[in-house]
Amino acid sequence: MSIPATEVEARWNAAAEPFTAVVREVRDWDAATPCEGWDALDLLDHVIAGQRDFAARQGREVPLFDGSRQQLATQWAKHAAAMSALAGDEEFILRPMKTALGEIPVGEALIRFHAFDLIVHRWDLARSQGVDAQFTDAEMDCVEESLELFGDAAYTPGILGEPVPVADDADRQTRLLGRLGRRG
Repeated sequence: MSIPATEVEARWNAAAEPFTAVVREVRDWDAATPCEGWDALDLLDHVIAGQRDFAARQGREVPLFDGSRQQLATQWAKHAAAMSALAGDEEFILRPMKTALGEIPVGEALIRFHAFDLIVHRWDLARSQGVDAQFTDAEMDCVEESLELFGDAAYTPGILGEPVPVADDADRQTRLLGRLGRRG
């Protein structure tokens, strides 16, 4: 495992906590996101469904927390707590699984695919609310490492849009957003 098991929970929470902070600030769940055809609620549903499916394929259940649109932040917080518990479960994160990257431990897949998703979609969700979220260096490292591992497969339809050109003197986040098919 290139990500030590002892780091999985901390790295997971480092991606989930800022996402949670943005979810708490959403006031318009119908607002369009930079993800074509998705509003803020679609994006949150995508994140939750993807994580629940991931856990289920590994024999674990993450409950679906029902409630109204006014309770979405609470629903997300409950979901995030359940995912954090899984990220701290050594038996779960050390289990091998087959992925597009080959066989890797579940914990590595959780970070490479789903923490990546949380970081990128935090920016998307913030933008839907008119906020310009900033990535930390550690977040950009995580996303860049994953992009390198994904290679050209990252640009398969339905995953990332085609890279967007950026100015030669663009800052690191703007360059990264361009690689992700987003305009900074």
